[in-house]
Amino acid sequence: MREKIMDRSAEIAVIGLGYIGLPTAIIFANAGFKVIGYEIREEVVKKINSGNSHIIEPEIEEMLKRAIENGNLKATSDKKEIAGKDVYIICVQTPLKDDRTPDLSYLENAVRTTAESMKRGSLIIIESTVPPMTTLKMAKLVEKLTGLKAGEDFYMAHAPERVMPGRIFKELVYNSRIIGGINEESSELAELLYRSFVKGQIFKTNSTTSEMVKLMENTFRDVNIALANEFAFLAHQYGVNVFEAIELANTHPRVKIHIPGIGVGGHCLPKDPYLLLSSAKEDFGLIKKAREINEDMPLFAKDLLMDALKTINLPPEEAVVVVLGLSYKGNSDDTRNSPSLKFIEEIREDVMEVRTYDPYVKGTHKSLEEALKGADAAVIATDHSEFKSLDWQALGGLMRNKILIDGRHVVKEPPKGFVFKGIGRGEY
Repeated sequence: MREKIMDRSAEIAVIGLGYIGLPTAIIFANAGFKVIGYEIREEVVKKINSGNSHIIEPEIEEMLKRAIENGNLKATSDKKEIAGKDVYIICVQTPLKDDRTPDLSYLENAVRTTAESMKRGSLIIIESTVPPMTTLKMAKLVEKLTGLKAGEDFYMAHAPERVMPGRIFKELVYNSRIIGGINEESSELAELLYRSFVKGQIFKTNSTTSEMVKLMENTFRDVNIALANEFAFLAHQYGVNVFEAIELANTHPRVKIHIPGIGVGGHCLPKDPYLLLSSAKEDFGLIKKAREINEDMPLFAKDLLMDALKTINLPPEEAVVVVLGLSYKGNSDDTRNSPSLKFIEEIREDVMEVRTYDPYVKGTHKSLEEALKGADAAVIATDHSEFKSLDWQALGGLMRNKILIDGRHVVKEPPKGFVFKGIGRGEY
């Protein structure tokens, strides 16, 4: 296996071709490996094999075409085509159930598919974010299904992705990587594999530590965003611009406060704290409280909207509201756990009409101008670059009433003639 990895003759199967799986398959293919991507969505398979990406990401179209054209990458929905590979990389979702406990059914199905397809000596890598001790449990499942012994007849490791949409290919190469094997040999093989394209540092540990590291990273960010959001609440009480206050506070060499906003979205931060706590014997309260604060931010944005409508004496049931942005982060089409969607859900029954516009995601209107025509309020829910340079004086002429709610600190100076409210903008 070592020789196969070093001379790029190892054949790789990537299970799941979503936001992480497809870029992972592409980068290994362009590193010289023969890669086959397994995806149950046949329309996605067809699109990838035609050289077109089903996700939006800088560089992905060019890099996908290169991988397809050089013959190193193919997508399939036929399990037979992933049989007997040397490496299996699992990149499937691990969402939460309605009760906020982990739904590992996608992962278990992927592991079962891998167990049916693998050969003696295969290396299995889980890139999905999972609760602590999951990789060990999945290794036991493979043992049960195949009769092979983990760490001897096959190898297994957890190598969590650590990338941000919009920067995936750059961060795949230059970010440091955590490799957690079920034994030393598993860690070494996985490290050797990722070293084929990773230029950042690679740190080896055991699989459970690796799982916890990934969850700690995102929980740290979630807790600190919650603290920033609480500062925003206080800024409204004290009449302070919290963004100015944060910028000044961050001049302290040991302070780095995060940025408040309408909510936390994406596939990681809203669920990873729950994954971290899922098997814990005791919950100390801080992590869960932070999650509650961040989950309630769309409600705070709703309060700002309702206050603004009250200011102009417009009953909510007569209001036409335009929500700008449906994705959870700027310049992305990713709507997973988007706070924008929760905000829309919260106001839909209270106002006359909700319109939506997003340059990356299909909304109710194809253009911003169409959406704003005759509207009473605009709510910025995503920090797309397009929204940062809008001429609100001109756009205001299309509106029936001029209310602007900024949930992402996109508008630095409120436009004249508007009732303006923004999360953390306590001076207004």
